[in-house]
Amino acid sequence: MRLHDTLDYRAREHPEVDFAVQGERRWSYALAQETANRWANAFLGEGLQVGDRVAYLGKNSIEHALFYYAASKAGVVPVPLNYRLAPPEWEFIVKDAGARLLVAQPHLARALEPIRAGLSSVKRFLTVGGGTPEQPDLPHLSGWESFEAFGAAGTAASPDRDVSAEADVYQMYTSGTTGRPKGAVLQHRAVAAQLHQVVMAFGGGPGDRTLIVAPLYHAAAAVATFSTVQMGGTLFIQEEFVPAEVVRALAGEKIRMALLVPAMIQFCLAGVPDVAEKSYDDLELIVYGASPISELILRSALEVFGCDFIQGYGMTETTAASTYLFPEDHRQALAGRRELLLSAGRPLLGTEVRIVDDEDQPLPNGRIGEVAIRGPQLMRAYWNRQEATAEALRGGWMHTGDAGILDDDGYLYIQDRVKDMIVSGGENVYPREIEEVLFAHPTVADAAVIGIPDEKWGEAVMAFVVLQPGQQASAEEILAHCRGQLAGFKRPRRVAFIPELPRNPSGKVLKKELREPYWQGHSRRVG
Repeated sequence: MRLHDTLDYRAREHPEVDFAVQGERRWSYALAQETANRWANAFLGEGLQVGDRVAYLGKNSIEHALFYYAASKAGVVPVPLNYRLAPPEWEFIVKDAGARLLVAQPHLARALEPIRAGLSSVKRFLTVGGGTPEQPDLPHLSGWESFEAFGAAGTAASPDRDVSAEADVYQMYTSGTTGRPKGAVLQHRAVAAQLHQVVMAFGGGPGDRTLIVAPLYHAAAAVATFSTVQMGGTLFIQEEFVPAEVVRALAGEKIRMALLVPAMIQFCLAGVPDVAEKSYDDLELIVYGASPISELILRSALEVFGCDFIQGYGMTETTAASTYLFPEDHRQALAGRRELLLSAGRPLLGTEVRIVDDEDQPLPNGRIGEVAIRGPQLMRAYWNRQEATAEALRGGWMHTGDAGILDDDGYLYIQDRVKDMIVSGGENVYPREIEEVLFAHPTVADAAVIGIPDEKWGEAVMAFVVLQPGQQASAEEILAHCRGQLAGFKRPRRVAFIPELPRNPSGKVLKKELREPYWQGHSRRVG
Protein backbone atom coordinates (compact mmCIF):
# COMPACT_ATOMS: atom_id res chain seq x y z
CA MET A 1 0.00 0.00 0.00
CA ARG A 2 1.14 3.53 -0.83
CA LEU A 3 0.56 6.55 1.38
CA HIS A 4 -1.87 8.20 -1.05
CA ASP A 5 -4.07 5.11 -1.27
CA THR A 6 -5.71 6.04 2.04
CA LEU A 7 -6.52 9.57 0.82
CA ASP A 8 -8.09 8.21 -2.37
CA TYR A 9 -10.10 5.61 -0.46
CA ARG A 10 -11.48 8.12 2.03
CA ALA A 11 -12.25 10.62 -0.74
CA ARG A 12 -14.27 7.91 -2.50
CA GLU A 13 -16.12 6.76 0.62
CA HIS A 14 -16.55 10.08 2.46
CA PRO A 15 -15.99 12.92 -0.04
CA GLU A 16 -17.94 15.48 1.99
CA VAL A 17 -16.10 14.86 5.31
CA ASP A 18 -13.54 17.49 6.30
CA PHE A 19 -10.00 16.42 5.47
CA ALA A 20 -8.56 19.37 7.37
CA VAL A 21 -9.59 22.53 9.19
CA GLN A 22 -7.26 25.46 9.84
CA GLY A 23 -8.74 28.66 11.16
CA GLU A 24 -11.55 29.64 8.80
CA ARG A 25 -10.39 27.25 6.08
CA ARG A 26 -12.04 23.85 5.60
CA TRP A 27 -11.00 21.35 2.93
CA SER A 28 -13.17 18.30 2.27
CA TYR A 29 -11.68 14.96 1.28
CA ALA A 30 -12.97 15.56 -2.24
CA LEU A 31 -11.12 18.89 -2.45
CA ALA A 32 -8.00 17.41 -0.86
CA GLN A 33 -7.92 14.59 -3.41
CA GLU A 34 -8.48 16.93 -6.36
CA THR A 35 -5.78 19.33 -5.13
CA ALA A 36 -3.31 16.50 -4.47
CA ASN A 37 -3.92 15.22 -8.01
CA ARG A 38 -3.27 18.68 -9.46
CA TRP A 39 -0.06 19.10 -7.50
CA ALA A 40 1.11 15.60 -8.43
CA ASN A 41 0.42 16.22 -12.14
CA ALA A 42 2.29 19.52 -11.85
CA PHE A 43 5.26 17.58 -10.49
CA LEU A 44 5.03 15.24 -13.47
CA GLY A 45 4.73 18.20 -15.82
CA GLU A 46 7.91 19.61 -14.32
CA GLY A 47 9.66 16.42 -15.41
CA LEU A 48 10.22 15.07 -11.91
CA GLN A 49 10.89 11.34 -11.79
CA VAL A 50 10.16 8.72 -9.18
CA GLY A 51 12.66 9.26 -6.37
CA ASP A 52 13.38 12.93 -7.08
CA ARG A 53 13.56 14.99 -3.88
CA VAL A 54 11.41 18.08 -3.21
CA ALA A 55 12.04 20.24 -0.13
CA TYR A 56 9.30 21.91 1.93
CA LEU A 57 9.92 24.66 4.48
CA GLY A 58 6.97 25.88 6.46
CA LYS A 59 4.99 25.84 9.66
CA ASN A 60 1.92 23.65 10.04
CA SER A 61 -0.75 24.18 7.39
CA ILE A 62 -3.25 22.26 5.29
CA GLU A 63 -0.81 22.57 2.39
CA HIS A 64 2.00 21.08 4.45
CA ALA A 65 -0.11 18.03 5.35
CA LEU A 66 -1.36 17.55 1.78
CA PHE A 67 2.13 17.97 0.31
CA TYR A 68 3.03 14.48 1.55
CA TYR A 69 0.08 12.97 -0.35
CA ALA A 70 0.63 14.90 -3.58
CA ALA A 71 4.28 13.89 -3.61
CA SER A 72 3.28 10.28 -2.93
CA LYS A 73 1.01 10.25 -5.98
CA ALA A 74 3.86 11.52 -8.18
CA GLY A 75 6.47 9.24 -6.64
CA VAL A 76 8.61 12.21 -5.60
CA VAL A 77 10.07 12.35 -2.12
CA PRO A 78 9.34 15.21 0.30
CA VAL A 79 12.23 16.52 2.38
CA PRO A 80 10.55 18.49 5.19
CA LEU A 81 12.81 21.17 6.67
CA ASN A 82 12.72 22.17 10.31
CA TYR A 83 11.76 25.86 10.23
CA ARG A 84 13.62 26.40 13.51
CA LEU A 85 17.00 25.71 11.93
CA ALA A 86 19.43 28.39 10.80
CA PRO A 87 19.95 29.07 7.05
CA PRO A 88 23.32 27.25 6.89
CA GLU A 89 21.58 24.15 8.28
CA TRP A 90 18.86 24.36 5.62
CA GLU A 91 21.54 24.78 2.99
CA PHE A 92 23.31 21.58 3.99
CA ILE A 93 20.10 19.53 3.97
CA VAL A 94 18.84 20.81 0.61
CA LYS A 95 22.25 20.19 -0.98
CA ASP A 96 22.64 16.77 0.62
CA ALA A 97 19.19 15.68 -0.60
CA GLY A 98 19.75 17.13 -4.06
CA ALA A 99 16.25 18.65 -3.94
CA ARG A 100 14.87 19.65 -7.36
CA LEU A 101 12.14 21.97 -6.04
CA LEU A 102 11.97 24.06 -2.89
CA VAL A 103 8.60 25.17 -1.54
CA ALA A 104 8.56 27.68 1.33
CA GLN A 105 6.17 29.96 3.16
CA PRO A 106 6.83 33.60 2.21
CA HIS A 107 8.49 34.75 5.44
CA LEU A 108 10.77 31.72 5.35
CA ALA A 109 11.51 32.31 1.68
CA ARG A 110 12.98 35.65 2.74
CA ALA A 111 15.17 33.87 5.28
CA LEU A 112 16.44 31.60 2.48
CA GLU A 113 17.61 34.46 0.27
CA PRO A 114 21.21 34.60 1.62
CA ILE A 115 21.81 30.95 0.70
CA ARG A 116 19.58 30.56 -2.36
CA ALA A 117 22.34 31.12 -4.91
CA GLY A 118 24.23 28.14 -3.54
CA LEU A 119 21.35 25.68 -3.90
CA SER A 120 22.40 24.50 -7.34
CA SER A 121 20.22 21.37 -7.43
CA VAL A 122 17.02 23.40 -7.01
CA LYS A 123 15.44 24.23 -10.38
CA ARG A 124 12.42 26.20 -9.11
CA PHE A 125 11.69 28.13 -5.93
CA LEU A 126 8.01 28.35 -4.98
CA THR A 127 6.15 30.11 -2.19
CA VAL A 128 3.05 28.64 -0.56
CA GLY A 129 0.88 30.73 1.70
CA GLY A 130 -2.78 29.90 1.38
CA GLY A 131 -3.27 32.21 -1.59
CA THR A 132 -5.00 31.40 -4.86
CA PRO A 133 -3.61 31.12 -8.39
CA GLU A 134 -5.25 34.48 -9.17
CA GLN A 135 -4.00 36.15 -5.98
CA PRO A 136 -0.92 34.24 -4.87
CA ASP A 137 0.69 35.12 -1.57
CA LEU A 138 4.13 36.00 -2.94
CA PRO A 139 6.99 37.51 -0.93
CA HIS A 140 7.87 39.84 -3.87
CA LEU A 141 11.31 38.32 -4.17
CA SER A 142 13.03 37.87 -7.50
CA GLY A 143 13.14 34.28 -8.68
CA TRP A 144 10.24 33.01 -6.55
CA GLU A 145 6.98 31.74 -8.06
CA SER A 146 3.57 30.88 -6.64
CA PHE A 147 3.08 27.25 -5.67
CA GLU A 148 -0.68 27.78 -5.90
CA ALA A 149 -0.31 28.76 -9.55
CA PHE A 150 2.19 25.97 -10.17
CA GLY A 151 -0.20 23.39 -8.70
CA ALA A 152 -3.30 24.72 -10.44
CA ALA A 153 -1.65 24.05 -13.80
CA GLY A 154 -1.93 20.31 -13.14
CA THR A 155 -5.04 18.40 -14.15
CA ALA A 156 -7.49 17.00 -11.58
CA ALA A 157 -7.24 13.45 -12.94
CA SER A 158 -5.37 10.78 -11.06
CA PRO A 159 -1.69 10.96 -12.10
CA ASP A 160 -0.53 8.43 -14.67
CA ARG A 161 2.41 7.09 -12.72
CA ASP A 162 3.10 3.70 -11.18
CA VAL A 163 4.49 4.06 -7.66
CA SER A 164 5.64 0.91 -5.88
CA ALA A 165 5.19 0.19 -2.18
CA GLU A 166 8.97 -0.26 -2.18
CA ALA A 167 9.51 3.32 -3.33
CA ASP A 168 10.74 6.04 -0.98
CA VAL A 169 7.90 8.09 0.50
CA TYR A 170 9.79 10.79 2.44
CA GLN A 171 13.23 11.71 3.72
CA MET A 172 13.49 13.28 7.18
CA TYR A 173 16.74 14.60 8.56
CA THR A 174 17.89 13.66 12.01
CA SER A 175 21.06 15.07 13.53
CA GLY A 176 24.04 12.77 13.87
CA THR A 177 27.05 12.38 16.12
CA THR A 178 29.30 13.33 13.21
CA GLY A 179 27.97 16.87 13.46
CA ARG A 180 26.02 16.70 10.19
CA PRO A 181 22.33 15.71 9.86
CA LYS A 182 21.51 12.39 8.20
CA GLY A 183 18.52 11.83 5.95
CA ALA A 184 16.46 8.86 7.12
CA VAL A 185 14.75 7.38 4.06
CA LEU A 186 11.34 5.77 4.65
CA GLN A 187 9.51 3.59 2.15
CA HIS A 188 5.77 3.36 1.56
CA ARG A 189 5.68 -0.16 2.98
CA ALA A 190 7.32 0.94 6.23
CA VAL A 191 4.86 3.79 6.74
CA ALA A 192 1.93 1.50 5.86
CA ALA A 193 3.12 -0.99 8.48
CA GLN A 194 3.46 1.78 11.07
CA LEU A 195 -0.06 3.03 10.35
CA HIS A 196 -1.48 -0.45 10.85
CA GLN A 197 0.35 -0.61 14.17
CA VAL A 198 -0.76 2.76 15.50
CA VAL A 199 -4.35 2.80 14.22
CA MET A 200 -4.95 -0.27 16.37
CA ALA A 201 -4.03 1.90 19.35
CA PHE A 202 -5.52 5.23 18.30
CA GLY A 203 -8.89 4.13 16.96
CA GLY A 204 -11.20 6.77 15.55
CA GLY A 205 -13.39 7.03 12.50
CA PRO A 206 -14.68 9.35 9.76
CA GLY A 207 -14.91 12.95 10.90
CA ASP A 208 -13.15 12.42 14.24
CA ARG A 209 -10.85 15.36 14.83
CA THR A 210 -7.14 15.12 15.64
CA LEU A 211 -5.28 18.19 16.86
CA ILE A 212 -2.09 18.64 14.82
CA VAL A 213 0.03 21.22 16.63
CA ALA A 214 3.34 19.34 16.89
CA PRO A 215 5.42 20.35 13.84
CA LEU A 216 4.75 18.45 10.62
CA TYR A 217 8.46 18.17 9.84
CA HIS A 218 8.61 15.73 12.78
CA ALA A 219 8.02 12.01 12.33
CA ALA A 220 5.48 11.81 15.16
CA ALA A 221 3.26 14.61 13.79
CA ALA A 222 3.48 13.17 10.28
CA VAL A 223 2.37 9.74 11.50
CA ALA A 224 -0.44 11.27 13.57
CA THR A 225 -1.56 13.02 10.36
CA PHE A 226 -1.35 9.87 8.24
CA SER A 227 -3.16 7.72 10.80
CA THR A 228 -5.98 10.25 11.06
CA VAL A 229 -6.43 10.21 7.27
CA GLN A 230 -6.30 6.42 7.25
CA MET A 231 -9.38 6.41 9.51
CA GLY A 232 -11.10 9.15 7.52
CA GLY A 233 -10.70 11.61 10.37
CA THR A 234 -10.28 15.37 10.25
CA LEU A 235 -7.00 17.20 10.85
CA PHE A 236 -7.50 20.23 13.08
CA ILE A 237 -4.29 22.10 12.30
CA GLN A 238 -2.67 24.83 14.36
CA GLU A 239 0.30 26.61 12.82
CA GLU A 240 2.43 26.38 15.95
CA PHE A 241 2.13 25.72 19.66
CA VAL A 242 0.33 28.41 21.68
CA PRO A 243 -0.85 26.95 25.01
CA ALA A 244 -4.03 29.00 25.29
CA GLU A 245 -5.03 28.12 21.73
CA VAL A 246 -4.40 24.43 22.34
CA VAL A 247 -6.58 24.47 25.45
CA ARG A 248 -9.29 26.40 23.61
CA ALA A 249 -9.30 23.83 20.81
CA LEU A 250 -9.32 20.84 23.15
CA ALA A 251 -12.33 22.30 24.96
CA GLY A 252 -14.30 23.83 22.14
CA GLU A 253 -13.45 22.25 18.77
CA LYS A 254 -14.63 18.66 19.27
CA ILE A 255 -11.07 17.30 19.30
CA ARG A 256 -11.00 13.53 19.85
CA MET A 257 -7.22 13.01 19.90
CA ALA A 258 -4.16 15.21 20.33
CA LEU A 259 -0.44 14.59 19.89
CA LEU A 260 1.61 16.57 22.42
CA VAL A 261 5.02 16.34 24.04
CA PRO A 262 5.17 16.44 27.86
CA ALA A 263 6.51 20.00 27.81
CA MET A 264 3.40 21.08 25.86
CA ILE A 265 1.14 19.38 28.38
CA GLN A 266 2.98 21.10 31.21
CA PHE A 267 2.70 24.51 29.53
CA CYS A 268 -1.04 24.00 29.06
CA LEU A 269 -1.54 23.05 32.70
CA ALA A 270 0.69 25.72 34.19
CA GLY A 271 0.34 28.54 31.69
CA VAL A 272 -3.40 28.70 30.96
CA PRO A 273 -5.20 30.06 34.03
CA ASP A 274 -8.63 28.58 33.30
CA VAL A 275 -7.48 25.19 31.98
CA ALA A 276 -9.06 23.32 34.91
CA GLU A 277 -12.35 25.17 34.59
CA LYS A 278 -13.09 24.00 31.05
CA SER A 279 -14.82 20.79 29.93
CA TYR A 280 -13.18 18.40 27.49
CA ASP A 281 -16.13 16.16 26.72
CA ASP A 282 -14.97 15.10 23.24
CA LEU A 283 -11.33 14.47 24.12
CA GLU A 284 -10.63 10.73 24.34
CA LEU A 285 -6.88 10.39 23.91
CA ILE A 286 -3.64 12.33 24.31
CA VAL A 287 -0.59 10.74 22.71
CA TYR A 288 2.74 12.01 23.97
CA GLY A 289 6.36 11.21 23.30
CA ALA A 290 9.95 12.48 23.24
CA SER A 291 10.22 11.85 26.99
CA PRO A 292 8.27 10.15 29.78
CA ILE A 293 5.86 12.22 31.80
CA SER A 294 6.28 12.96 35.48
CA GLU A 295 3.74 11.43 37.84
CA LEU A 296 2.75 14.88 39.09
CA ILE A 297 2.03 16.20 35.59
CA LEU A 298 0.25 13.01 34.55
CA ARG A 299 -2.03 13.01 37.57
CA SER A 300 -2.85 16.65 36.96
CA ALA A 301 -3.45 16.06 33.24
CA LEU A 302 -5.72 13.08 33.94
CA GLU A 303 -7.73 15.14 36.39
CA VAL A 304 -8.03 18.15 34.10
CA PHE A 305 -8.52 16.50 30.71
CA GLY A 306 -10.19 13.28 31.87
CA CYS A 307 -8.96 11.25 28.89
CA ASP A 308 -6.67 8.30 28.16
CA PHE A 309 -2.93 8.69 27.59
CA ILE A 310 -0.50 6.78 25.37
CA GLN A 311 3.26 7.28 25.47
CA GLY A 312 5.21 6.49 22.31
CA TYR A 313 8.90 5.67 22.06
CA GLY A 314 10.75 5.51 18.78
CA MET A 315 12.74 7.57 16.32
CA THR A 316 12.62 8.89 12.78
CA GLU A 317 14.51 5.77 11.70
CA THR A 318 11.61 3.59 12.93
CA THR A 319 9.04 5.75 11.09
CA ALA A 320 8.01 7.04 14.52
CA ALA A 321 6.87 4.55 17.17
CA SER A 322 8.41 1.25 18.30
CA THR A 323 6.81 0.85 21.72
CA TYR A 324 3.71 2.20 23.43
CA LEU A 325 2.78 2.65 27.05
CA PHE A 326 -0.96 2.12 26.71
CA PRO A 327 -3.84 3.68 28.69
CA GLU A 328 -4.15 0.59 30.87
CA ASP A 329 -0.44 0.84 31.71
CA HIS A 330 -0.97 4.43 32.84
CA ARG A 331 -3.90 3.35 35.00
CA GLN A 332 -1.82 0.60 36.56
CA ALA A 333 0.94 3.08 37.25
CA LEU A 334 -1.40 5.44 39.06
CA ALA A 335 -2.93 2.52 40.95
CA GLY A 336 0.39 1.46 42.47
CA ARG A 337 2.86 0.31 39.79
CA ARG A 338 4.58 3.69 39.80
CA GLU A 339 7.67 2.31 38.03
CA LEU A 340 5.62 2.05 34.83
CA LEU A 341 5.66 5.83 34.53
CA LEU A 342 9.40 5.55 33.86
CA SER A 343 8.77 2.95 31.15
CA ALA A 344 8.55 3.51 27.42
CA GLY A 345 6.06 0.66 27.18
CA ARG A 346 6.11 -2.56 25.18
CA PRO A 347 6.73 -3.30 21.49
CA LEU A 348 4.09 -2.62 18.86
CA LEU A 349 2.59 -5.35 16.70
CA GLY A 350 5.30 -7.09 14.67
CA THR A 351 8.08 -5.23 16.48
CA GLU A 352 10.90 -6.78 18.47
CA VAL A 353 13.02 -4.96 21.04
CA ARG A 354 16.15 -6.36 22.59
CA ILE A 355 19.04 -5.10 24.68
CA VAL A 356 22.53 -5.83 23.37
CA ASP A 357 26.07 -5.49 24.67
CA ASP A 358 29.09 -4.00 22.92
CA GLU A 359 29.45 -7.20 20.88
CA ASP A 360 25.79 -7.08 19.77
CA GLN A 361 24.94 -10.06 21.94
CA PRO A 362 21.49 -10.04 23.59
CA LEU A 363 21.52 -9.33 27.32
CA PRO A 364 19.16 -10.89 29.87
CA ASN A 365 16.28 -8.93 31.34
CA GLY A 366 17.38 -6.42 33.93
CA ARG A 367 20.76 -5.76 32.32
CA ILE A 368 21.49 -2.37 30.75
CA GLY A 369 22.73 -2.17 27.18
CA GLU A 370 21.91 -0.62 23.83
CA VAL A 371 18.29 -0.73 22.67
CA ALA A 372 17.96 -2.48 19.30
CA ILE A 373 14.70 -2.64 17.33
CA ARG A 374 13.51 -4.86 14.50
CA GLY A 375 10.20 -4.50 12.69
CA PRO A 376 8.46 -3.65 9.41
CA GLN A 377 8.60 0.10 10.15
CA LEU A 378 12.39 0.51 9.93
CA MET A 379 13.92 3.00 7.51
CA ARG A 380 15.52 1.81 4.28
CA ALA A 381 18.77 3.68 4.79
CA TYR A 382 20.47 6.96 5.58
CA TRP A 383 20.64 8.94 2.35
CA ASN A 384 24.10 8.64 0.79
CA ARG A 385 25.56 7.30 4.06
CA GLN A 386 26.44 3.68 3.37
CA GLU A 387 28.72 3.23 6.36
CA ALA A 388 26.31 4.91 8.77
CA THR A 389 23.47 2.78 7.40
CA ALA A 390 25.42 -0.45 7.79
CA GLU A 391 26.36 0.49 11.34
CA ALA A 392 22.86 1.50 12.40
CA LEU A 393 21.04 -1.43 10.75
CA ARG A 394 23.60 -4.14 11.37
CA GLY A 395 22.04 -7.58 11.51
CA GLY A 396 18.67 -6.14 10.47
CA TRP A 397 18.23 -4.34 13.81
CA MET A 398 18.04 -0.58 14.27
CA HIS A 399 20.63 0.33 16.88
CA THR A 400 19.10 3.32 18.61
CA GLY A 401 22.03 4.66 20.59
CA ASP A 402 19.80 4.60 23.68
CA ALA A 403 20.76 2.55 26.69
CA GLY A 404 17.89 0.66 28.27
CA ILE A 405 16.62 -2.27 30.29
CA LEU A 406 13.83 -4.78 29.60
CA ASP A 407 11.92 -6.20 32.55
CA ASP A 408 10.35 -9.66 32.74
CA ASP A 409 7.02 -8.33 31.48
CA GLY A 410 8.59 -6.89 28.36
CA TYR A 411 8.49 -3.23 29.41
CA LEU A 412 11.35 -1.09 28.13
CA TYR A 413 13.05 1.43 30.41
CA ILE A 414 15.34 4.01 28.83
CA GLN A 415 18.23 4.70 31.20
CA ASP A 416 20.80 6.76 29.36
CA ARG A 417 22.24 7.22 25.90
CA VAL A 418 24.96 5.19 24.33
CA LYS A 419 25.44 8.18 22.10
CA ASP A 420 25.40 11.66 23.51
CA MET A 421 22.10 12.91 22.16
CA ILE A 422 20.21 15.52 24.17
CA VAL A 423 16.41 15.85 24.01
CA SER A 424 15.36 19.43 24.75
CA GLY A 425 11.66 20.28 24.49
CA GLY A 426 11.08 17.26 22.26
CA GLU A 427 13.86 18.20 19.82
CA ASN A 428 16.87 15.95 19.28
CA VAL A 429 20.15 17.79 19.81
CA TYR A 430 23.51 16.20 19.08
CA PRO A 431 26.49 17.68 20.96
CA ARG A 432 28.98 17.19 18.14
CA GLU A 433 27.15 19.65 15.91
CA ILE A 434 27.30 22.32 18.63
CA GLU A 435 30.92 21.50 19.44
CA GLU A 436 31.88 22.13 15.81
CA VAL A 437 30.43 25.63 16.09
CA LEU A 438 32.26 26.24 19.38
CA PHE A 439 35.57 25.11 17.86
CA ALA A 440 35.19 27.83 15.21
CA HIS A 441 35.42 30.57 17.85
CA PRO A 442 38.97 32.03 17.76
CA THR A 443 39.46 31.81 21.54
CA VAL A 444 38.30 28.20 21.95
CA ALA A 445 40.91 25.44 22.21
CA ASP A 446 38.60 22.61 23.23
CA ALA A 447 34.91 22.12 23.94
CA ALA A 448 32.36 19.52 25.02
CA VAL A 449 28.57 19.71 25.20
CA ILE A 450 26.24 17.78 27.49
CA GLY A 451 22.59 17.82 28.52
CA ILE A 452 21.71 18.87 32.05
CA PRO A 453 18.33 18.62 33.83
CA ASP A 454 15.84 21.36 33.07
CA GLU A 455 12.36 21.56 34.60
CA LYS A 456 10.82 23.22 31.56
CA TRP A 457 12.54 21.48 28.63
CA GLY A 458 13.58 18.13 30.16
CA GLU A 459 17.19 18.81 29.25
CA ALA A 460 19.12 21.99 28.52
CA VAL A 461 22.33 22.29 26.53
CA MET A 462 25.48 23.11 28.52
CA ALA A 463 28.89 23.81 27.01
CA PHE A 464 32.27 23.26 28.64
CA VAL A 465 34.93 25.43 27.03
CA VAL A 466 38.73 25.38 27.28
CA LEU A 467 40.25 28.64 26.06
CA GLN A 468 43.41 29.08 24.03
CA PRO A 469 46.44 30.04 26.16
CA GLY A 470 46.43 33.76 26.84
CA GLN A 471 42.92 34.22 25.44
CA GLN A 472 39.84 35.51 27.24
CA ALA A 473 36.13 35.24 26.46
CA SER A 474 32.89 35.64 28.34
CA ALA A 475 29.94 33.28 28.37
CA GLU A 476 27.90 35.99 26.62
CA GLU A 477 30.47 36.16 23.82
CA ILE A 478 30.37 32.39 23.31
CA LEU A 479 26.56 32.37 23.29
CA ALA A 480 26.47 35.23 20.78
CA HIS A 481 28.81 33.26 18.53
CA CYS A 482 26.36 30.35 18.50
CA ARG A 483 23.33 32.53 17.87
CA GLY A 484 23.76 33.00 14.12
CA GLN A 485 24.81 29.44 13.38
CA LEU A 486 22.49 27.21 15.39
CA ALA A 487 18.76 26.90 15.87
CA GLY A 488 17.51 28.24 19.18
CA PHE A 489 16.87 24.84 20.72
CA LYS A 490 20.45 23.78 19.98
CA ARG A 491 22.18 26.76 21.55
CA PRO A 492 23.87 26.32 24.94
CA ARG A 493 21.97 27.74 27.87
CA ARG A 494 25.03 27.67 30.10
CA VAL A 495 28.78 27.93 29.49
CA ALA A 496 31.44 26.77 31.94
CA PHE A 497 35.13 27.55 31.41
CA ILE A 498 37.48 24.80 32.61
CA PRO A 499 41.26 24.26 32.31
CA GLU A 500 40.95 20.97 30.42
CA LEU A 501 38.41 18.32 29.48
CA PRO A 502 38.55 14.92 31.21
CA ARG A 503 39.67 12.26 28.74
CA ASN A 504 40.45 8.56 28.76
CA PRO A 505 43.86 7.21 27.58
CA SER A 506 42.66 7.08 23.98
CA GLY A 507 41.65 10.73 24.09
CA LYS A 508 37.86 10.30 24.25
CA VAL A 509 36.14 12.98 26.32
CA LEU A 510 34.63 11.47 29.47
CA LYS A 511 31.26 13.17 29.27
CA LYS A 512 29.94 10.99 32.06
CA GLU A 513 32.27 12.83 34.42
CA LEU A 514 31.00 16.17 33.14
CA ARG A 515 27.38 15.12 33.55
CA GLU A 516 27.66 13.48 36.93
CA PRO A 517 27.43 16.58 39.20
CA TYR A 518 24.32 17.79 37.41
CA TRP A 519 22.45 14.46 37.39
CA GLN A 520 23.07 13.43 40.99
CA GLY A 521 19.79 12.50 42.65
CA HIS A 522 18.09 11.70 39.32
CA SER A 523 17.08 8.07 38.76
CA ARG A 524 17.38 8.48 34.98
CA ARG A 525 20.22 10.22 33.18
CA VAL A 526 17.95 11.71 30.53
CA GLY A 527 15.36 14.46 30.78
